[in-house]
Amino acid sequence: MSEKEKIINIAVIAHVDAGKSTLVDAFLRQSDVFRSNEEVVDCVMDSNDLERERGITIYSKNCSVIHDGVKINIVDTPGHADFSSEVERIIKTVDTVILLVDSSEGPMPQTRFVLSKSLEMGLRPILLINKIDKKDARPQEVVDEVYELFLDLNASDEQLDFPILYGIAKQGIVQYDLDTPSDSIEPLFKTILKHCDVYPDLDDEPLQMQVSALAYDEYIGRLGIGRIYQGVLKPQTQYVVCDSFGHERTNTTSQIFVYRGLSRVSVEEAHSGDIVVIAGIADISIGETLCEKDHVMPLESIHVEEPTLSMNFIVNKSPFAGQSGKFVTSRNLKERLEKELEVNVGLKVEPTDSGDCFKVSGRGELHISVLLEQMRREGYEVAVSKPEVILHKDENGKTVEPVEEVVAIAPEEYSGTIINKLNLRKGTMVDMVEENGYVRITYEAPTRGLLGYRSEFINDTRGEGTLVRRIKGYTPYKGEITQRANGAMISTDTGGAMTYALWNLQERGTLFISPQTEVYEGMIIGESARNVDMDVNPLKNKKLTAIRSSGNDEAMRLTPPREMTLEEALEWINDDELVEITPDCIRLRKKGLKPHERRQYYRDRMAAEENL
Repeated sequence: MSEKEKIINIAVIAHVDAGKSTLVDAFLRQSDVFRSNEEVVDCVMDSNDLERERGITIYSKNCSVIHDGVKINIVDTPGHADFSSEVERIIKTVDTVILLVDSSEGPMPQTRFVLSKSLEMGLRPILLINKIDKKDARPQEVVDEVYELFLDLNASDEQLDFPILYGIAKQGIVQYDLDTPSDSIEPLFKTILKHCDVYPDLDDEPLQMQVSALAYDEYIGRLGIGRIYQGVLKPQTQYVVCDSFGHERTNTTSQIFVYRGLSRVSVEEAHSGDIVVIAGIADISIGETLCEKDHVMPLESIHVEEPTLSMNFIVNKSPFAGQSGKFVTSRNLKERLEKELEVNVGLKVEPTDSGDCFKVSGRGELHISVLLEQMRREGYEVAVSKPEVILHKDENGKTVEPVEEVVAIAPEEYSGTIINKLNLRKGTMVDMVEENGYVRITYEAPTRGLLGYRSEFINDTRGEGTLVRRIKGYTPYKGEITQRANGAMISTDTGGAMTYALWNLQERGTLFISPQTEVYEGMIIGESARNVDMDVNPLKNKKLTAIRSSGNDEAMRLTPPREMTLEEALEWINDDELVEITPDCIRLRKKGLKPHERRQYYRDRMAAEENL
């Protein structure tokens, strides 16, 4: 390459569902990345099956476009608070961020988090008010709210002087102001080039390249993704790899790739400022720096927020263990978790007293449940305990626990129920605003109290409410919080569930299973209407008689069972219960399958509480 390519790296940051992936689609479509006859799906960057199913971005991803002779590397980041570790790493590799804010919702809790990380790095954001075609759009008010947010986060005068654009990402439209129509995102391209300087030419300096993400290729193995801060990176060359502990080792790169559109393209050399993919270093890890032998200059390690929630991953020992899974042993489980640690920096895995159990800590329920969902799809079987909040000691030796900012948006008639439930969970109201028949309630509540609340909130608001959470900090321990109010229906036998038995049981609670479902002793088949556990027999059938009335059999109409998603199951269980996760089924069970084991567990727990 005779002339060095001009490079700008940008990240698109926002709250969940603000339109990040849709905006990246518009970048790609309007930069002639796709052929004219190519069929392109929406949210093309959300390539993972789970991302497509859930409609959220879980992993940050890279692509690039060329505009006016400048290569723009674009990073699509997750918006959910549980995947904040992805955002923290990526912010280090970019020159500016496009902050997307919904024209109706305004800045949400996660907007504050991603913006604060950008401001800390000294970046100067570009504000894009998206979805201005909404009926309840209030763009001018939202701009004022964003200014307040910048001031709250102690933005510098230079950062406060941010450009403001308006757009409809779904239609690929960005405008300079509300009165100047547009038919493309050209105003955004021009703003990026005007607002952000291209990366300086530091090719003559000694190499410094830091790995901020990892990937895996079936043919060439482990890949390190990161930015070249200075120097030139070449394939088939020996470099010193430095980690955060000061250790050094020498490795040789086999191939170097850069992004062209959505594709990785092999190159003979990559230049300063570019985001590259390195192959050939089998043990490369996040945060490590590649340097030249004579100029070892490791960059500061990447710091990630501490986990707030932990669960025990236990080898599945239920009577149905091994029926559908390929990987069922503790060795399989240990190897899979170690593999996940290499890529997932927000995760923490610790051994326990038992060789069959591992304590896994993450940033939230969704963070860990996505890992569980991936594992079951890969053929793993595992039993998981109730999520537990990680408590810490402050400088005075007092116990503190994580507290979250909760924003609930719902029709006004449900506000009383929401306030009552959050008060019971030791929450404190911060703000309440009513507008257009909807109410926006902001609370601060301990993470411990919010476990299991999401599904309750959806039921309370008949699916019309939106609940957003973000870790805010730590607060003194708030004392005991009431657990699930209802008991469980526990099967006393093993076999296929009968319609006759379930028909008699459905008036005593809510069933989780349908007829002919295979159950085992100690498995939870439903939620009791009372606040005590009930031992029930779902295998009981109608007694045969000489004369049977066919009319009575036809009248046995069963209410459809409540089907639990993985997140709902994790939220629902109590301390003495487990979620059994297999490739084809999610079951709930008691830790003690026999009645005497459950009684012993209860006695042990009461004794432990008395000792405290």
